Amino acid sequence: MLDMGMTFDFAQFVMDNEIFKMIRKVIGGIKVSDANLAVDIIKEIGPGGEFLTHQHTFDNFKTEQSHSKLFDRSMRETWVLEGGTDLAERAYAEANFILNNHTPMPLAEGVMETIHAIVEEAEKEYAAEHE
Repeated sequence: MLDMGMTFDFAQFVMDNEIFKMIRKVIGGIKVSDANLAVDIIKEIGPGGEFLTHQHTFDNFKTEQSHSKLFDRSMRETWVLEGGTDLAERAYAEANFILNNHTPMPLAEGVMETIHAIVEEAEKEYAAEHE
């Protein structure tokens, strides 16, 4: 953000949002319980066993790992084959998609009137201070 908020980079905002989501995931910590640690499954499968195809893994891996739309975690070869776009390019594409497709939820009844009243009051105060 530059010029006291008059200049703004939508792609940077999208990147900041992704970073915030990843930080929030880390700050949330790791849930520690017998169910989350899969203690029964570890006992069932035993040493040297394989957990990747177990139903518990399928049920939990999408919620336990941080996911990002912008940060590409592919192998370099895959990344190049898929266009090799960098973070900024993906962020601009996502920002443009949002700007062109997002439909915000309407404000609750009376909110616009309240906002207008606040702005009018502020304008009166400003005018009074600068007479």
